[in-house]
Amino acid sequence: MGATLRIAAQATMGEFVTAIPAAAAYRLWANTYDLDPNPLVALEHRILNEYLHLTPGERLLDLATGTGRGLKHALSIKVRAIGVDLSPEMLAVAAKKCGAKGHLACGDICALPFVSDAVDVAVCSFALGYIEHLDLAFREMARVARRIIASDLHPDAVRFGWVRSFRKGDDRYEIDHYDHSWAAIQAHARAAGLRLVWKVDAFFGEQERVLFERAGKGSAFATAQRVPAVLASAWERE
Repeated sequence: MGATLRIAAQATMGEFVTAIPAAAAYRLWANTYDLDPNPLVALEHRILNEYLHLTPGERLLDLATGTGRGLKHALSIKVRAIGVDLSPEMLAVAAKKCGAKGHLACGDICALPFVSDAVDVAVCSFALGYIEHLDLAFREMARVARRIIASDLHPDAVRFGWVRSFRKGDDRYEIDHYDHSWAAIQAHARAAGLRLVWKVDAFFGEQERVLFERAGKGSAFATAQRVPAVLASAWERE
């Protein structure tokens, strides 16, 4: 997570926004995370439903599991899954979900508390942007899993000015992050001994329109549709 807290708030389009590191952000956001309409999460879920084919009995690490959305789904189809996150607050919320308790671990993607070849597949969801040293992250994921799925806010969306942010009451927070290009992601993955299986540059579709409207941002949907929102990729050990 690695970024330092900037105490001073900055004015953005007439609204004060506080920059905050990821650990502090998810500490604040945990209890309301599942309540906020999130079209990025919905889009990623749609991609993984199409491309991630899990079978009962497979071993899975749900990295950056957060409140356990992906973990809960995996367990429901009899996948032997463990959710890993660096935020105790997010894990506490995940533990309240059906079946998740006993399948959670607090850990750092760059130093995973698992033996080599522990699982068949590792899914890293919306976390690469919070990791400074991607080389360590990919090396660790390749050590514990033979197949890796990674998703994050698309680099093109970042270049268009999209930010990682959330609200807590009347306050708005932007989460400090690192901007990793697709070229950098590829380089680190290949250096870890991985080969690319597939890559998806995903755009919002009509399925996500309702979430924009529910969040009071329906007027922004048409513009948001023109930019790739989520970058997802799958890798296998060579």
